[in-house]
Amino acid sequence: MSLALFSPQLGMETFNLEPYAARLQARLAAWEVARVGRRIWQKDPTVWVPDPEQAAQTRELSDRLGWLTSPEEMAAQVPALAEFAGQVVAAGCRDVVLLGMGGSSLAPELYSATFGAAPGHPRLTVLDSTDPAAVAAIAAAIDPARTLFVVSSKSGGTLETLSFYEFFWNLGNAGGNFVAITDPGTSLESLAARQGFRRVFPGPPEVGGRYSALTYFGLVAAALLGVPLEDLLARAQQMAQACGPQAAAADNPGLALGAILGELARAGRDKVTFFLSPGLRAYGLWVEQLIAESTGKQDTGLVPVPEDDPGPPDSYGSDRLLVYLRLQGDDNAALDAAWEALIHADQPGVRVSLPDPLDLGAEFFRWEMATAAASAVLGVNPFDQPNVAAAKRKAAELVQQYEATGSLPAPEPLLTESDLQLFGGPDSLADTILDQLRDFLAPARPGDYVALQAYLPPTAASEDQLRVMQQVLRDNLRLAVTRGWGPRFLHSTGQLHKGDAGNGLFLQITHDPAPDLPVPGHPYSFGVIIAAQAQGDFQALQERGRRVLRLHLTGPVEAGLEKIAHLLEQAAGH
Repeated sequence: MSLALFSPQLGMETFNLEPYAARLQARLAAWEVARVGRRIWQKDPTVWVPDPEQAAQTRELSDRLGWLTSPEEMAAQVPALAEFAGQVVAAGCRDVVLLGMGGSSLAPELYSATFGAAPGHPRLTVLDSTDPAAVAAIAAAIDPARTLFVVSSKSGGTLETLSFYEFFWNLGNAGGNFVAITDPGTSLESLAARQGFRRVFPGPPEVGGRYSALTYFGLVAAALLGVPLEDLLARAQQMAQACGPQAAAADNPGLALGAILGELARAGRDKVTFFLSPGLRAYGLWVEQLIAESTGKQDTGLVPVPEDDPGPPDSYGSDRLLVYLRLQGDDNAALDAAWEALIHADQPGVRVSLPDPLDLGAEFFRWEMATAAASAVLGVNPFDQPNVAAAKRKAAELVQQYEATGSLPAPEPLLTESDLQLFGGPDSLADTILDQLRDFLAPARPGDYVALQAYLPPTAASEDQLRVMQQVLRDNLRLAVTRGWGPRFLHSTGQLHKGDAGNGLFLQITHDPAPDLPVPGHPYSFGVIIAAQAQGDFQALQERGRRVLRLHLTGPVEAGLEKIAHLLEQAAGH
């Protein structure tokens, strides 16, 4: 049943929100009186930090709202972007490889997966894994002489991105094969000038990475793919106008959705579970970072849960808010049936219908505004990431230790195939790991979630096994379950994992990469980097008192994941 609380022009339907009507109405009424919509556009930091003196000291608040005008500002750059893309096509470029992490890579990945390459345009591949096999796979699939490398880093000093650059530069490329996207004044900007890069696109300093899909960080990739940028940005502008300072709170698509997200989270429904039409599947990666990194701090947060294959109603607890982004004309039969079953089981939900993929332009802006508004409900700053630095710092320290000693410390606790004989070993040893998994899962309670963290080569076969694990744990434990590739998720959901109320159970899966790949000009390799990142994140989780277990694979990755999936099914079974 749709709640008549919101205006029909919001472009979304709501279901089973009647139990929350009073608090939603109160929130929107309070926002209307406080003129919150107008104050957001005025870049008033007291929307999130009520104390004016404290707000004035929180630089990220007033200096991170440039995304509000990105659709309009970037519309003026469409001719120049089209001209640049035309030059790349005319030069005979077959491939574009974007080197980046987090906010620099997720929107390009979304554009590539959703739109593909238009006829005559190069295909786009995003590299955001430091696993040596991932780097080697891209190197083997391209002709470097006919490839444009886009080095994308807001800070200009991201370890992973610079390591990627050094590897591909070392293949003998000239500067004309490289483009940089970075904020003005960074070391990457200076590097690009020294090395004669084809172009440097300036990132807007007043837009954080996760809010940058409609800036050069996203649109350079979209232009190279041949995405119709004028139409994409026109729809973003329409949504920005609907969310503008003149809109009443209840008529504002972003504020209305933000009220739902924030108030239902306060009521215990903080697992925002996304059902996405097949043509929109990659949207989950982008919105996951936006929500998790913006809200997951100060012992609170929304847990985004993209689900490829929804389960039956009895797989879902009372901590869920369902969101269905439905692409019209897509094959939605299975999702429609699952949605109807869950709505009839009284799960609250929000459904948004998109006539075509270009409407993602509008959804970028709607969810940015909604996430900022939900953060105001939760009382957190949506534009900082105070816990991300901890894992980065620990990883950097471990890499420095490797440079000094030639080795990394042995991580602990550690369950390995050599210890537990995951492949064909005695049953008693398989029972040992089964007992460990049962002990790991036993403390789980309603309202908790499980995060699968795979520091492995991101192959389709491994993705399938992780999806099986996600479904097995969800259906047996009735818990929200997320999955992520390391180190990608460190720049996405990693903030939430360490900043929320401690409701996560973290299963980290690592392996011994072979063969390894050196990082040119450095004593360490990509294998060392990803191992340091896994260890650093493990330590950061432990220091925050999180429940974490590490499994290490020493044999074939896909076979090891299959065995773990089987053991998890036994461990989680009743």
